[in-house]
Amino acid sequence: MKPERQQLHLKMLGCLLLCFLFSQRVFAHDSVTDLENMSKTDAAVLYLQLGYQHILPLGLDHILFVLSLFLLNPQLKPVLWQATAFTVAHTVTLGLSMYKIIKPPSSIVEPLIALSILYVALENIFSNKLKATRIGVVFLFGLIHGMGFASALGQLGLPKNAYFTSLLMFNLGVELGQITVILAAYLLLGRWFGKKPYYRRYIVIPLSTIICVVAAFWLVQRIFFTAAP
Repeated sequence: MKPERQQLHLKMLGCLLLCFLFSQRVFAHDSVTDLENMSKTDAAVLYLQLGYQHILPLGLDHILFVLSLFLLNPQLKPVLWQATAFTVAHTVTLGLSMYKIIKPPSSIVEPLIALSILYVALENIFSNKLKATRIGVVFLFGLIHGMGFASALGQLGLPKNAYFTSLLMFNLGVELGQITVILAAYLLLGRWFGKKPYYRRYIVIPLSTIICVVAAFWLVQRIFFTAAP
């Protein structure tokens, strides 16, 4: 392995280690009243961590979506472009939802999130290469996932004295969680197997099939077995 590439991988591993340490809980709160008594700095750190934890370890559906984006073309550049489109989109709807400009019901949003995972995983199975339209599809699904993030954040509450800052830091935490998933997938799969002739047959299709089954189960569960709020 070339020294430059080895250094890059060591830096990635260091980032993953820092993210793992960051995911460990350093604050606890019982109510929004407790949050109001926190300084803006403490609130910012708390919501950064909560955003990260909403992906790792709590956001299995979002993790599977990001992994689905990664599998078809397991190189950092294309998946980071997709992740950027996803981030821009979910930032928009997260902000609109938290400022009460839109009020999407979770009974609709949650099944749509499951459907987005199912769609991308199926595309991985039936498409041999990454299509240019993938960015637009990811952006559309990002809008839906942002409303899901808003639902979770609404349950946590936001301190009035640091509302925008906490919202921004929560979103940043979500992005850091997504980047961690991408880096981990690259180091475990993309780096070693991405260019192998058997990669699609033995990695992309089996893993995407498993994700399809899970997403289909969630879709049915969220439509028929989850009570509307």
